[in-house]
Amino acid sequence: MKLSDILPRNAVMGDLESRDKKGVLAEFAEQAVVFAPHLDKDKILEILTNREQLGSTAVGHGVAIPHGKVSGLDNIIAMFGRSIKGLDFQSHDEKPTHLFFVLLAPETAIGNHLQALARLSRLLKDTKIHDRLIHARPEELYDILLAEDSKI
Repeated sequence: MKLSDILPRNAVMGDLESRDKKGVLAEFAEQAVVFAPHLDKDKILEILTNREQLGSTAVGHGVAIPHGKVSGLDNIIAMFGRSIKGLDFQSHDEKPTHLFFVLLAPETAIGNHLQALARLSRLLKDTKIHDRLIHARPEELYDILLAEDSKI
């Protein structure tokens, strides 16, 4: 599975408006219904929020990968967002989070969901990629993500 299979170009948000965890999750929930209009944004927000209550999905080094399984979803949906200023996402390294990948998967997806999470983890392991994404113009983000994904 490649990133281009699950991340539409218009699922990339160049500068998230929210400055807190709940607001960021709400922005992604609103964006998700663009790709799956039959879903309820409040339900998506609830799923992402419940996952965060189990433990922060911030993996450190300015990156978070909120994710959850959604009833009624046919395919995995990935979304990317950047907070230029960064925000407290309760990361283990206590540093601001700037880069967010959200994965929503069908309830029945097990292997594909884990495969997508692993791919994103490998992609975002390199801090040089973080710097490129943080400093890129919004219109460059999608191309950078796909170019770096193709190297994996």
